[in-house]
Amino acid sequence: MFYVKNVPTWERALRVIVGLAVVAWAVLALGGLWGTVVALSAAGIVLSGLFGFCPACAMVGRKLDKANR
Repeated sequence: MFYVKNVPTWERALRVIVGLAVVAWAVLALGGLWGTVVALSAAGIVLSGLFGFCPACAMVGRKLDKANR
């Protein structure tokens, strides 16, 4: 891997679940341009949950200890 995971397992699951819910809400309830913008933003949150790496967390120096991997 070219990156080090910086999101704990419990947070990864939460990001995927909440991100998918927001994508569904944006597509069904908002629609149009705003729905697309919100859905794409939420898709980024889902991807960070799937990969276990968050670029924003990396920029502020967040690192996992060995117990949370």
